[in-house]
Parts: sequence; C-alpha cells; structure tokens
Amino acid sequence: MLEAVDDLLVDVGYAAMTMKGIAERAGVGRQTVYRWWATKAEILLEACAEDVREELVAPRVGEAREDLLGYLVVLDRFLVESPAGLAFRALLGEAQHDPAVRALVRDADLLALAARDVLVRVRPSAPAMPDLPLAAVQLIGPVVTQVLATGEGLPRDLLATHAATLLRAWQP
Repeated sequence: MLEAVDDLLVDVGYAAMTMKGIAERAGVGRQTVYRWWATKAEILLEACAEDVREELVAPRVGEAREDLLGYLVVLDRFLVESPAGLAFRALLGEAQHDPAVRALVRDADLLALAARDVLVRVRPSAPAMPDLPLAAVQLIGPVVTQVLATGEGLPRDLLATHAATLLRAWQP
C-alpha cells in the first residue's frame, strides 16, 4: 500500500488523491486502508518515513565538510527527484492550512531525524554547534526553502558553500 500511495501521488497529485484511489491502486478494499490509516496524510507520511530511512542516508567520508556536503547533496536529490521527496513536499504544502497535517509533519520531523546522524558525526569538528534541533534547521533550511520556492535544487557549489559556512559558524 505504501508503494501505491507514492505512485498515486506522482500520477494525480495530493489534492486528487483519495483513500478510495489508494485502495484501488494497492488492490485492496477501502476498509483495509482505513484499518491502518485514518487519512491520506497519515498513509503518505508513513510512506515518506520508510523512504527517508532508505534514501536520505549520507555517505560517511570522515571529514566534516565532506560529510555535511554529502548529506546536503542527498537531501537536495531526495526533495527534487524522489517520489518520496515529492510526497514530503506535498505534505509540507498541506500542512500550511491543515492543522492535523501540520501536527503529523511536526511530530514525525523526518528530515531533522535524518540530519541528526550527520550532525552527531560532525560535532567534534564543530564545537560551537548549537543543540541538534537548531543545527538541523540550520543545515536543512536553505535546501528545503529553495526547493519549495522554485521546485529546483541548489547547485553543488552552493551546497558546498553552505556546508563550509556552517562549519565556520560552528567554530568557537
């Protein structure tokens, strides 16, 4: 069912996606879908969470700047190219006017959870890094903003500049 929701989102978009459509795409009855998820936002978020765990993993280089850059490149690609990234962007859009979706997205905190792994690795080289929730926002914010505002990612050179700027800011 989680694959069906990703496929359906790509085909028809969030607004046109329905629980009935999800059930039909998955080849199950609507009652089966409703047994596990109350809304299309819930099933879409679960599909995103599964995909984030698989797709939003940065390579471990061992050098702080390269580790940050690796994560930023993977994040950018996820948000621009992946069906799961499209689903996440749809949820962010819906969260702007639906408090229930906003709460789901906030509580799941999918991008920040993925960012924390790389931030923990980088912290020894960045002793003035703020607490992880703020550091995650500082890391992912510009990429998410660019993609939401333009539908396009940032060029690799700007991602590298962003990584270097953060590391300088996180020095004592």
